[in-house]
Amino acid sequence: MIEPMDLKAKLGVDVFKPGGAAHIKIRPGKEKDSRLQKMVMICPAGLYAENDRGEVGLIIDGCLECGTCRLVCGHDVLEWAYPEGGAGLQLRFG
Repeated sequence: MIEPMDLKAKLGVDVFKPGGAAHIKIRPGKEKDSRLQKMVMICPAGLYAENDRGEVGLIIDGCLECGTCRLVCGHDVLEWAYPEGGAGLQLRFG
């Protein structure tokens, strides 16, 4: 019998290929927005982090392109676009 993979193991087989420019950016002056602070807790990839000044930063490597941040933050907080062709998440099944 084949053992089922847990979520962390499944995500571990996926590949993230960085593109030329970040496909998600925090708009200048919005680093302390309460919606970004929510993303620290709810981003499934854990890409958002808050520093000691209460500002939220973003590292897009490993982005699951799920759109959670787009829905929670909206366009007034984030610049969000799909990654350029050939970049971004590549799902691997196994």
